[in-house]
Amino acid sequence: MNEIFKPGAGVLFMKVGTHANEGLDDIIARKTKEIDEAGYAMWGYGGNTCHPSSMVQPFAGTFAAKGAPIHLVMEQMTSNHFAEPLEAAEYSSDNKNWTNIPPEIRVLGSRFALVIKDLQQVDMSLPLDQTRVPVGPSTGRIGSKYIAGKVDKACLEILDAPVLLNDQEPKFRKINLVATLRAPYAVFLRNFRS
Repeated sequence: MNEIFKPGAGVLFMKVGTHANEGLDDIIARKTKEIDEAGYAMWGYGGNTCHPSSMVQPFAGTFAAKGAPIHLVMEQMTSNHFAEPLEAAEYSSDNKNWTNIPPEIRVLGSRFALVIKDLQQVDMSLPLDQTRVPVGPSTGRIGSKYIAGKVDKACLEILDAPVLLNDQEPKFRKINLVATLRAPYAVFLRNFRS
């Protein structure tokens, strides 16, 4: 098992693909350029399973307090997200105090964003039955039971060993992209640039 998936590590799993009419290869190129120019990028997303203040920030804060990194691990999927590519103008870590997004950074078609300091393409597998949800209303659920149906993202902790379940085969997810989160980890977005 690689260093990212070592027991006790925290990962944020997310399925990724076309978003706001932009293909994944173009998003990767744009985010890489943003990191080069601004020192970080914002990876936009939606949905409440990884809500910034109730899920991602407490999750990341727990690991940061131990001096451990949080990795965003992404599985490429076929996506049909053809929403309007509106570009956010402001961000906030607490949904109260707002700051302009630096001009080098563009976040399209999203309510929230993860703050990342690097991005790399990889070829590895995440053992979902060796993970559990450590925060929120689904605390304690095994990752392979949680990532199902419409759930396409989750805060997960890597366990010492797989949880053997009678009703399913071991589940792995192919990971194509990895990023390291940096404080404030996840932010709210609002307003639009013209």
